Amino acid sequence: MSDELAQTVEEVTQEVKDVKLENGTTPGAANGTPSKNEDNAIPFKDAFKMFSKFGDPKSDGKQITLSQSDKWMKQAKVIDGKKITTTDTAIHFKKLKLVKLGIDDYQKFLEDLAKSKKVELEDIKKKLTTCGQPGVSTHLTKSATAAATVDRLTDTSKYTGSHKQRFDETGKGKGIAGRKDLVDGSGYVSGYQHKDSYNKSH
Repeated sequence: MSDELAQTVEEVTQEVKDVKLENGTTPGAANGTPSKNEDNAIPFKDAFKMFSKFGDPKSDGKQITLSQSDKWMKQAKVIDGKKITTTDTAIHFKKLKLVKLGIDDYQKFLEDLAKSKKVELEDIKKKLTTCGQPGVSTHLTKSATAAATVDRLTDTSKYTGSHKQRFDETGKGKGIAGRKDLVDGSGYVSGYQHKDSYNKSH
């Protein structure tokens, strides 16, 4: 019984060491220098897995494409359109002659990109691990001019022609009545102005 307990303790200890190595919290970690736990920072390996699955339900999270990488870098503000552009990332990605990169090849890609653009590799990695989960853009704010444009384009009182017929005076849509000419079964010809007035005058 004590042998099993000792073996279990060894396994747990090894797992803890592996987790520390993945997080880069021990000297000589695989991802570079020991890193302080930044606010909202996630391990590089976990971030790589999340973004490599983003937009591809069949992905196992072990390989990343160029478009997924660009999405990740744009969200992390690594690609700013000035210092580093999508053209730069495409050139360095294609140097490896692979359509999808594993985590080790991706590290080489980042090193090559950082070296050629004279940017610190650790700065790039820090941005990539603190940008949050895929699809959540925390840095974008709604532009006031965009809001004004949307308001102007959706103001139904300024619509003309057939589009004007689709809304009532309050701006509420009429539904199918605004899209189709419904058959009037009253017996009057279409366009008759004095409907239901015959009985009143005689």
